[in-house]
Amino acid sequence: MPPRTIRREQEMKFGTQMTPDGVRFRLWAPLVPSVELEVDGWSLPMQKDVRGWYEVEVPGVSHGSRYMFCLPDGKKVPDPASRYQPEDVDGPSEVVDPLVFEWTDLGWRGRPWEECVFYELHIGTFTPEGTFRAAADKLEYLAELGITALQIMPLADFAGRWNWGYDGVYMFAPDASYGRPEDLKALINRAHQLGMMVMLDVVYNHFGPKGNYIPLYAPILNDKETPWGPGLNVDGENATVVRDLVLANARFWINEYRFDGLRFDALHAIEDSGPKHLIQDLAEQTRAASDGRQIHLVAENSHNEASWLRRRDDGTPWLYTAQWNDDLHHCLHALITGESQAYYQPYAERIDLLARALAEGFAWQGEYLARENRPHGEPSAFLPPTSFVSFIQNHDHTGNRPAGERIGQLVPREAARMLAALYLLSPQIPMLFMGEEWGAKTPFCFFSDIRELGDAIRSSREEELREFRLAGTGEHIDPMNESAFLGCKLDWNERAPPESTEMLELYKDLLHARSTVLIPLLVGVEGNSGSAEVIGPRAFQVCWTLSGGTRLNLAANLGATPQTGKWHDVFPLWCEGTFSADTLGPYTALFWLS
Repeated sequence: MPPRTIRREQEMKFGTQMTPDGVRFRLWAPLVPSVELEVDGWSLPMQKDVRGWYEVEVPGVSHGSRYMFCLPDGKKVPDPASRYQPEDVDGPSEVVDPLVFEWTDLGWRGRPWEECVFYELHIGTFTPEGTFRAAADKLEYLAELGITALQIMPLADFAGRWNWGYDGVYMFAPDASYGRPEDLKALINRAHQLGMMVMLDVVYNHFGPKGNYIPLYAPILNDKETPWGPGLNVDGENATVVRDLVLANARFWINEYRFDGLRFDALHAIEDSGPKHLIQDLAEQTRAASDGRQIHLVAENSHNEASWLRRRDDGTPWLYTAQWNDDLHHCLHALITGESQAYYQPYAERIDLLARALAEGFAWQGEYLARENRPHGEPSAFLPPTSFVSFIQNHDHTGNRPAGERIGQLVPREAARMLAALYLLSPQIPMLFMGEEWGAKTPFCFFSDIRELGDAIRSSREEELREFRLAGTGEHIDPMNESAFLGCKLDWNERAPPESTEMLELYKDLLHARSTVLIPLLVGVEGNSGSAEVIGPRAFQVCWTLSGGTRLNLAANLGATPQTGKWHDVFPLWCEGTFSADTLGPYTALFWLS
């Protein structure tokens, strides 16, 4: 008997909509007096209303038709709400009928947040092929590892053949270099069949530097600069439609592609002086758009504003489910590597900050931070530990290094094993970076193929990495060379040597322990659950009170010399390293329940 199927479509006022006879095309272009539609070799005038919208319904047009909008000066531009750009950002858009794809994930309702074990990946470098279909072939391996949620780096169509994804300009179109929209849906469908959630990284703080034609006909940008270019006009004149576009995009990924949640890039870079901040609108509308599935929203916010993570009386998130915990990463990295350059400087040799970040979430909670010349962060102890996503490496902090080294290449093997145990068995929600589980040696560098801006990108990158280069942390790799991109592709043959096999088995065992012992204790965990104590220059203890009053204890030694203490009556849940009644060995993480 064939599997039951269903077809899904997100209705939008932007872009194209399938009709019984053809396709309706819409474009918001208040800055021009007329617009023509060119589709499949035909040119048709579009009707204008008083709000700057242009519309035309064309019979006979169907899935696969190519089209562009022609402005009064003869300039032809793609659809800003294009669902697919087969010839990159300057080429025609393609009509995509969302109902072509048949979903077989009926009954999928998502998974509880406490069960999340994230695996961050970049589609272009995750496999040799760099496609959605190739990534789908690796899902059974990830499920066996213990991964319950993919965290996919941005997919919005970008200029060129390779990019991290944060330079996207067509936010509704998965980049064509990875495959067709149906291929992405097949990846998500397969993940759901295996019991795995899929989260998408989305970027609403700026558009990429090439391929964004919207300013030619609509006031989409403002004069507020972000580190990556002008921001979006979300609070000025005509901002209503711009906000609608962003909000429609968030709903689109949740409903038409069945993503289980979104990770919002650099929310701190969105400036909004209106009555309701876009950050709040995004969370409220995205949650309201769900069909009843469990949807999770994750923030990246360098200002560490704990207020966006508040819980309701029943423990459910008010707006955002969690935030990436850069503070915890920086503490761990600075202490274990001894590095103190760039943004690691405020965390260097601060074992107290590491203990605090594990127990309470943020390391800095409103104290003055000299590097920023202002107070940094907000108090976060009132939040449950599951409000934070922890990691020992990710795309940013490997890619921010000149040579893109991973943590396993920077520390002794026993230290890497200890780090894995420390964050995978702590109550914060863990996130692996692709290949981490076997100790991948392939780098992950910054790469871009926006060739027209090559010199500017090289210069900007050199300046960003200046502090790392002065610290001698690696030879700079030209981000515009194809070799930079190809060199970052995971080498799956690396899993074969004994040292890789041992690391992979360690990760499997740790994730099994997390699944069977820790996750049941995270359901309903409350805020103010953690307390910490520093017991040495590189050693500390943390205790978390979890569900039912069970206490999870951690004693850790991040140094190369033993640490004395008292652990007489400890029956380990896990010990990575060595311990005795009065000693923690070098690079040891000891967990026990009480």
